[in-house]
Amino acid sequence: MAFYEKISLDKGMYGMGTKSMTDILEELDPSANYVGTPEEGLDAFSRQLKRFDIRVKGAKSDVVEKFFQCADSAALFPEYVSRAVRQGMEEADVLSDIIATKTVINGMDYRSITSTPSDEDKTLVKVSEGAFIPQTKVSTSENLVKLHKRGRMLVSSYEALRFQRLDLFTVTLKQIGAYIARAQLKDAVEVLLSGDGNQNPCEGIEALEADKISYNDLVALWAKLSPYNMTTVVAPTDGMVKMLSISELKDSVAGQSFHGTGTMVTPLGAKLVHTSALQTGTVLALDKNCALEMVQAGDIVTDYDKLIDRQLERATISSIAGFAKIFKDASVKLTY
Repeated sequence: MAFYEKISLDKGMYGMGTKSMTDILEELDPSANYVGTPEEGLDAFSRQLKRFDIRVKGAKSDVVEKFFQCADSAALFPEYVSRAVRQGMEEADVLSDIIATKTVINGMDYRSITSTPSDEDKTLVKVSEGAFIPQTKVSTSENLVKLHKRGRMLVSSYEALRFQRLDLFTVTLKQIGAYIARAQLKDAVEVLLSGDGNQNPCEGIEALEADKISYNDLVALWAKLSPYNMTTVVAPTDGMVKMLSISELKDSVAGQSFHGTGTMVTPLGAKLVHTSALQTGTVLALDKNCALEMVQAGDIVTDYDKLIDRQLERATISSIAGFAKIFKDASVKLTY
């Protein structure tokens, strides 16, 4: 009998701060021990699924009831739910294009650091021998990062789900993850525009012509962002349509990329991100490497007690996260 088949599973593996059940299982049963074995390539949670012969995807996936064949296998169900929701968040992920770093905390209070360099601070001046070296001041933000709980209530009876294929149930869970990802993107955009409560709203410029975005507007946006790099431009549907209509963006190389992959490449080298989180009339440009910090309180949270006990009538699935600006001037908005 393999070691992973001897591990006792219970509710106590949940609620361990920032650690997920998969993390706990990896500590008990490291994947490094399975190099060169048939289980190589499986993580600790996947090995537990193999232990109880539970197939969660594919045409031959099992039904939900398979998780509840015994108390140990039932303890795996909340982690399966969390992983499916997390997969949905990753598939709908846009945040990785606009955040510089993610900080995971074990609690609800977090105070980020900030630095507001002057124009002189942004210039590396020549320092003579024995002379004073210019300083960059880094301080703790005055206000805490505002964390928001985003999630969905899973409302169903066990009887309604017990004979449903896990492959189909995963699709539903992934949609919950996609909803959470879109809600968090909206929170991130709001912080970029209005600030995080520490008097750091986004500065902006006006388009040369009302209700129009020209190539000169994009150049002005790029110049306003200097000395930061304009790595990402976030725009609503209307803004994307207007930028796609700019003649300078209709060259053959950009056209081939857009028609082949759906990704628009600008002459300024910025990645275009389309989102409904921005209102019509506003485009955001930013340096993703130093504009925004994502703060997440733990991982995906599920009502593991209810899920293990098959009380699915009102089981919540949620994620708690917030955003903080790192450098105020690393994002600029264009109003058209």
